[in-house]
Amino acid sequence: MKIGIIGGSGLYEMDGIERKRWVSVSTPFGKPSDQVLCGRLNGRDVAFLPRHGRGHRILPSELNHRANIYAMKKLGATHILSVSAVGSLKEHYKPMDIVLVDQFFDRTKRNADFTFFGRGVVAHVQFAHPVCDRLRQIVGKAGREAGATVHMGGTYVNMEGPAFSTLAESNFHRAMGWDVIGMTNYGEARCAREAEICYSTMAMVTDYDCWHEGHETVSIEMIIGYLRKNVTMSQAILRKVIAMIDPDDDCPCRHALATAIMTSPDKIPARERKKLALLIGKHLKK
Repeated sequence: MKIGIIGGSGLYEMDGIERKRWVSVSTPFGKPSDQVLCGRLNGRDVAFLPRHGRGHRILPSELNHRANIYAMKKLGATHILSVSAVGSLKEHYKPMDIVLVDQFFDRTKRNADFTFFGRGVVAHVQFAHPVCDRLRQIVGKAGREAGATVHMGGTYVNMEGPAFSTLAESNFHRAMGWDVIGMTNYGEARCAREAEICYSTMAMVTDYDCWHEGHETVSIEMIIGYLRKNVTMSQAILRKVIAMIDPDDDCPCRHALATAIMTSPDKIPARERKKLALLIGKHLKK
């Protein structure tokens, strides 16, 4: 078992990581956001990937989710914890709160970038429940033990970016009943499910988007300020989660492709069979 963590720089700068090494991972889907920091924490193998690259060099719309998730799979990740800044669309989700979302709504224009399939291979994964609930419950327990204000459940609306919402967009998202807004996690969740990796989002509230008249409009300075305050709490939660995951516990997430591949094995192009071997190889042997 290896636990992958995708997020900002503060996450992998925690004390106690042993055998640290930066690893370059090649993928058939291009380059991941950065090298991956591998090591041991609380007796478990971990792999940290800076989502936007060290130094924050990659726009949300430029993220190569397929390469990032494939890299985690190649390194042996069975679980991925995503730590992300989000704007709150509800009064009671305050800055510094954590929302453990259980749904996504995609408002990007990148659907083709969020799947490993196509080019002669058809697969349809079950995605009604896009977050691993077993992992989400563990994160919730760890968050409460760490003293965080944790909200269980909610819908994360994934906007395109890189600009923040207009006021009309923000009010529309609120009217739809969605809970938090971000620019990155839907694509990760989709690819993680296809890669048969348990995935859960820690949505760290940094602002009220731009709808709240009693609070200033979201800014980079505001987000960075709250993210820095959240680093210590995020690290404390991650330490607990890493220790709490049962390496022997099976999960439906890790069998997502068992009945999803529609293409007959003899019809899969040789190039795609090789390209997807890491993901579909075990299912083609049956």
